[in-house]
Amino acid sequence: MAGYGRFITLEGGEGAGKSTLIAGLSEAIKARGHEVITTREPGGTVLAEHVRALALTPPESEHWSPLAHALLMNTAREDHLQKKIRPALEAGQWVICDRFADSTRAYQSIDGVAPDVLLAIERAVLAGTVPDLTLILDADPRALAARRTARGTQDVFENKQLAFHEQVRAAFLEIAEQEPDRCVVIDALQSPAQVLKETLKAIDTRVVSE
Repeated sequence: MAGYGRFITLEGGEGAGKSTLIAGLSEAIKARGHEVITTREPGGTVLAEHVRALALTPPESEHWSPLAHALLMNTAREDHLQKKIRPALEAGQWVICDRFADSTRAYQSIDGVAPDVLLAIERAVLAGTVPDLTLILDADPRALAARRTARGTQDVFENKQLAFHEQVRAAFLEIAEQEPDRCVVIDALQSPAQVLKETLKAIDTRVVSE
């Protein structure tokens, strides 16, 4: 579609450096003359941010079932797509999103939701709005655990045991293997400058600019 924007998503384990990359990538794309919006999941809209709070920091002693968690993420995503992502793309803007559907596929499948159930919900919610490029920031979960400790933030996923984070890493790498035309794996333990350089190379190779 003439004038249609570009949709880039960033995935990876907790502490992989997505926020740092988004900041640098946004500035680089703006410097190329494009309008850019940055957003995140779960979140991105008023309602989706409320869902984020419920999903990631539920009241003490309360917890969601795996399926309920997956449905919450997709409820937030539906609102996010309808109110923010699709309007921006239709206006010709580039959208850079910190996490998207791949995170739900990775995390909730590990928690026990059947992959076919997750994919069925995903297809209904996305309705064809698929990222032009997904960057998977990959690193040893032990290294990322050290980063999270230094950062000092915790949520229901960051508090999981190392084995869970190893499964998350494997799930993202499997997605990248299954969808190589969309996904590019980048070593997250490189310097931020090198990660940005490789990201821009991936954009130049995979994403057609008009």
